[in-house]
Amino acid sequence: MEQKSWLAALKEADARRPDLPGEHLIVLATGVLLMMATGRSRSLFGRVLIGAAAGAFIGRAASGTGGVARLAAMLEQFRGGRWLR
Repeated sequence: MEQKSWLAALKEADARRPDLPGEHLIVLATGVLLMMATGRSRSLFGRVLIGAAAGAFIGRAASGTGGVARLAAMLEQFRGGRWLR
């Protein structure tokens, strides 16, 4: 029970903090670089571990307040204008 409350407190603190400019782009680039490094590992365990880390970074870049939700809101604004008609 303690671990869940600690994890929930950590997630809340992360959700409350302001986004850094370019934070999600940096995390996405890190995930893509890790994905490219997956093939360089000689062991299957190394490939799985690096691939999992890459997926976590890419997932983190797509989620959150500055991720896909923000991009979708921007696209919706442009759709209302003359950009995507």
